[in-house]
Amino acid sequence: MTRQKIINSPEFGNKAETYEAVDDVASNPDLGRTIGDVINARYGRRDIMRGMLGVSASTALFGTSALIAPSKAGASSTPASRYNFEELAAGNDETHHIAQGYDAQILLRWGDPVTADAPAFDVYNQSAAAQLQQFGYNNDFVGFVPMNNSGTRGLLCVNHEYTNEEMMFAGLGRQDRNEFSGMTPELIDIEMAAHGGSIVEIVQDTSGKWFVVRDGQLNRRITPLETKMTLSGPAAGHPRLQTGDDPEGTQVIGTLNNCAGGMTPWGTWLMAEENFHGYFWTDVLDAKGKPDLSAHPDAISKKRYKIPSMWYAWGTRYDRFNIDKEPNYSNKFGWIVEVDPMDPNTTPIKRTALGRFSHEGAETTISSDGRLVVYMGDDNRFDYLYKFVSDNIVSDTPSENRNLLDEGTLYVARFEVDGTLSWLPLVHGTGPLTAENGFPSQADVLIDTRLAADALGATPMDRPEDAQPRGDGTAYVMLTNNRKRKTPNAANPRAESTFGHIIEIKEDHGNHAASTGKWSILIKCGDPSVAEVGAEWNPDTSQDGWFGSPDNCAMDADGRLWVATDQGARWHKSGKSDGLYAVETEGHARGNSKLFFRCPVGGELCGPCFTEDGETLFLAVQHPGTDGTKYFKGFERASTFDDPATRWPDFDPEMPPRPSIVVITKRGGGKIA
Repeated sequence: MTRQKIINSPEFGNKAETYEAVDDVASNPDLGRTIGDVINARYGRRDIMRGMLGVSASTALFGTSALIAPSKAGASSTPASRYNFEELAAGNDETHHIAQGYDAQILLRWGDPVTADAPAFDVYNQSAAAQLQQFGYNNDFVGFVPMNNSGTRGLLCVNHEYTNEEMMFAGLGRQDRNEFSGMTPELIDIEMAAHGGSIVEIVQDTSGKWFVVRDGQLNRRITPLETKMTLSGPAAGHPRLQTGDDPEGTQVIGTLNNCAGGMTPWGTWLMAEENFHGYFWTDVLDAKGKPDLSAHPDAISKKRYKIPSMWYAWGTRYDRFNIDKEPNYSNKFGWIVEVDPMDPNTTPIKRTALGRFSHEGAETTISSDGRLVVYMGDDNRFDYLYKFVSDNIVSDTPSENRNLLDEGTLYVARFEVDGTLSWLPLVHGTGPLTAENGFPSQADVLIDTRLAADALGATPMDRPEDAQPRGDGTAYVMLTNNRKRKTPNAANPRAESTFGHIIEIKEDHGNHAASTGKWSILIKCGDPSVAEVGAEWNPDTSQDGWFGSPDNCAMDADGRLWVATDQGARWHKSGKSDGLYAVETEGHARGNSKLFFRCPVGGELCGPCFTEDGETLFLAVQHPGTDGTKYFKGFERASTFDDPATRWPDFDPEMPPRPSIVVITKRGGGKIA
């Protein structure tokens, strides 16, 4: 199906669904050895059958593919479950739900005032000036920086990934289907002001409830409309980053499509730039109406990064988003941005040493020898898993870590069939990364990280998203799905991986900076009661507890894994809203999952973030009432501002659904679960 046919197809109810359908086409030209092939070679049918001997009773209940073995370590001592809560019932309706005994408080909503001078939100009279002082749209990553010893006051750092025009503006409707004819310059500026991030001071009162501190001196917005940033590291100043407004190649206005992210040990915020390709425009089209890159000097790179994809009209208003007028400006996006929440006078910095791709997450840990390690996924079908290891050790003095992310080695993962893992260094002069092969310098290796990883023979993955490290050298990688996989395999034996899986990595010697490790599959997602799905869970997992499309994740203070899901418009395949699940990783309960929170219809769960004491959990619900609403019983049509599938969280007939931050606390106090 062509791009235009997908855009006009009644199958897709909003721009985000259409965007994902078009992005189903992989930009990686070499799919000869994907993670599916590696899994198939490692976990053969004979091995699976050997592992099922003697478990016929459980097989009859959960299906022939439903079982996974408990880990040997701790199998005799680990309790049945380390999560102490009564599981929530799965389902799908107009509101959110939380496990019994917990409260879910709406803390921040799109449009809520962030600064002391911000006007009250008027959804029918929006302006860019107002939005620059109000909470942005589609909240994703959430980080928390404590400001007192008790952790009852702190800064919330929130990414705003993208916007849905048909849900934001009254009477506008779908814009990708009519060439953005309704997107006036003012509406474009409002969209841009709703992207980026928010820093908001919050405080917890004696009753346990959290509140926004409106006059917080550190409250501010970061946006692609006007926030100035610098570029640092090996690629800064390279000719491919030089533009008309920045001949030195070290400056850029803003950040966008900020999906998951991370916090550093010294308290800075890492904003990941994900699907940046959708924001760039061209007026040069071929006979089929597709972007024509034949005369572009950087055509190979642009094609590998799917630039331009023209999912926003920004390039019709600002030359910097039009590759015909500013061919290098797109090279200034796709990076990790470091922000100091505690100092509004500092300039955010794009750290080029961490590579350029569709960053999903930037989760950090400290290696056994004291260096910083950052795990990152490239959220695209058949793209790669990365990690960055700093050259220098992390200092206890925050100011001494100011440039730690500018010097280090970026690695890409190669998964071997024997269960070992190799981290391949993306270093100029290593193997094929030479001028003769199109990489004249380390800057070029980093600007074209995807091409460099292709050349090294990294393993194409099934949409690697968040990757969460644990202090013992373990990391968990969320593989959301990949419906374009052609070849079935034993670990995910389906021609289309609709539900995804989770991989567990054990770095050698428990050292996150190691260049080798071992890997295994923790969970194959999907309904374990349907054998054809090929799911694998602990047999104690209930019908409420299994899930599909793992996306964001978090570790709590006790080292327990929590997984948030993003099924997109295909939530009807599971019949469940997206939600947050407590996933066991150890002992007899390994592979068991319990549902803790679920979203309203059409919403996606993002940003699970625990306070240090484990007594507060921040969740981000984005695009409520948007995805897959044609499958919502009783509604069964595309959702818009004027006709939404839900009006969560306000349930005000004059207000559309609003992306929001939810705060979870236990009634009577105490740790979550």
